Amino acid sequence: MWGDWWVWGAAAVILAVGEVLLPSFVLLGFAIGAGVVALLLLVGGPLAVWLGGSISMLLLVFAIVSLLSWLALRRWVGVYD
Repeated sequence: MWGDWWVWGAAAVILAVGEVLLPSFVLLGFAIGAGVVALLLLVGGPLAVWLGGSISMLLLVFAIVSLLSWLALRRWVGVYD
């Protein structure tokens, strides 16, 4: 089930809707991460086969893309510590 693109796509939509309801730019980073994983699985190819075979690799890619998008959103929105 975790290797199906529509699961990650649904998670991306749910997280994006959550971001609209709770505007804090936290959930949007996770939505972007889930959307990228869904797109990778939808497009297919050897990378999708490699990712789809391992839940740990899917979660690792999701975590890295989510972190990078969250950091980019913080810079874009102008939130600095």
